[in-house]
Amino acid sequence: MRKRTARQEAIRKIVRRERVRTQRDLVDHLKNEGYSCTQATVSRDIADMGLRKLPEGVYVLAEDIHLQRMVAELVESVVQSHQLVLVKTTAGGGQGVAAALDAAALDEILGSIAGDDTILIVTGTEGAATIVREGIEKFRGRY
Repeated sequence: MRKRTARQEAIRKIVRRERVRTQRDLVDHLKNEGYSCTQATVSRDIADMGLRKLPEGVYVLAEDIHLQRMVAELVESVVQSHQLVLVKTTAGGGQGVAAALDAAALDEILGSIAGDDTILIVTGTEGAATIVREGIEKFRGRY
């Protein structure tokens, strides 16, 4: 049971970080993370976790679908400065995107402040900020 839980947590991180298109891709990513498993195991994990495939063919966590839609439709740019990430949205989109980020409960985000068209995200480290920036860019289809 513990092995499956740890593997599924790894899948959660991989799917948020990478553009995974196939179960084989996911098996390969897991192998790079130190997990040896078959495509059948990954298929069961995908079903258990409720992963969905976006129209562009990329796996996404069910809880991230709303976030992906908000980011794809409203985010205009994302920049990083050390452990801060600044997100610019269309007019009026800042608070909605920030609420979607909060609902996704990303481990790397310590907190955020949202205005009308700008969100300031605070992370604990520069590496965490990079993960957040790249995740947002992934949802924008830019990474």
